[in-house]
Amino acid sequence: MSQQLMSLETASTAIASGRKLILAGDEQALNRLPKGSWIAGTIPYFITNEQGGLSTREQVFATDITDIATSLEIKAYDQNSLSHVYSDGPDNGFSFILIPAMSKAHLSFALNAPNYKDFGTVPLIGWIAGVHLDDLGKRTPKVYNGQTGEFLEEGALVLSATLPPGKAAEIGIVNLFEQGEGDTLTFPETGFATKDVLVNGERRNFAAYLVKNRLDTKLPLVADYYGALVNISFQGIDEADGEVKFYAPVFTGIRYKHARPVPDYAAQFTGKLCSACNIQPANLVFSCNCILNYLYSELEGKKTEPFSGPATFGEIAYQLLNQTLVYLEVHEI
Repeated sequence: MSQQLMSLETASTAIASGRKLILAGDEQALNRLPKGSWIAGTIPYFITNEQGGLSTREQVFATDITDIATSLEIKAYDQNSLSHVYSDGPDNGFSFILIPAMSKAHLSFALNAPNYKDFGTVPLIGWIAGVHLDDLGKRTPKVYNGQTGEFLEEGALVLSATLPPGKAAEIGIVNLFEQGEGDTLTFPETGFATKDVLVNGERRNFAAYLVKNRLDTKLPLVADYYGALVNISFQGIDEADGEVKFYAPVFTGIRYKHARPVPDYAAQFTGKLCSACNIQPANLVFSCNCILNYLYSELEGKKTEPFSGPATFGEIAYQLLNQTLVYLEVHEI
C-alpha cells in the first residue's frame, strides 16, 4: 500500500503492469493515461510526504491498493441510482466514491446520503473532484473510469474493493473544528443556500446576521451529529440578495453553532493531526484533505504526516464533509 506523487511515465508503467490504482490529477494529465484498473478524479492540489503541499498539472497522485484488494469493480451511478451505493457494496471490503463538484450527483449525495438504504453498512470513502482555482468557471470537474477510458462530468464512479479474509476496512476523520459558545442556529429549509436562519429560535436574515456579528467565514458551522462533529463550510455571502451559500447543505432539525475561533490555524491543525497519529502508518491506505484547509492553513510546502493525498472540493466518509481530513485503514481482525 502506498500513496505518492507520480510522473505520467511512472503511472503509465504501473497501470500497464496491472496495478490497481486510485488517482488524482489535472485533466490534462489524466487524459494521457492508458486504460487499466484505475479510477480517478480531477484535482491538481496535493499534500505529499516528501514535499508537503503543492500544486501540479504534470503529475498524478496515486494510491496503490493492489496488495490489499483481491478484486475490484468500477460502476457508474447517476443522481438517482446513487441511492444503491451502500446496497451494492462488497461483503468484505470498502467502496471508494468520486463525484464531480456541483454535478447533480454531488447535490443529490450531499442531501440524501444519510437516508440511503443500508447507510453506513459498508465503509464508503472518497472525495469531490474539482479543478485548479484558476480554472473555476472555465473547466468542469471530471471523474475517470480507467477500465473504459471514459470520464463523467455528471454522475459518480464507485470502485468496490474486496479484501482478503482476515482483513477489515475502517474509516476515520480528523476535524479541526469544535462548536463555539455563540448562538444556536437552525434553518427552516434544507439546502446549499439560505436567506433565513433561526437564531436561538428568532428568525433573522442570515447574511445580515453574519455581517453584523463580523463572523469569520473561514470558520465553518459545526453540528453535532450523534457525537460526530460535522462542518458546513461557507462558500459566500451575497449581501445585496441577502443569501448565504455553503459547500455542503444545512439540514432542518439540526442545531448548528459557528466554530470556535482558532488563534493559529496552521499550528492547531498540525496539533490536531498529531493527536490522531496513534494509527499505524502501515495500515493507512488512503487519505485526503480539503482545499479550504490547504488554503486557510497555508499548507503549501507543509507536511501532514502520516497523512498525504489530494486536497479536494469535498471529502466523503459515509456522507459529504467539509474542511475535514478523511482516511481509510485496513487492518487484521
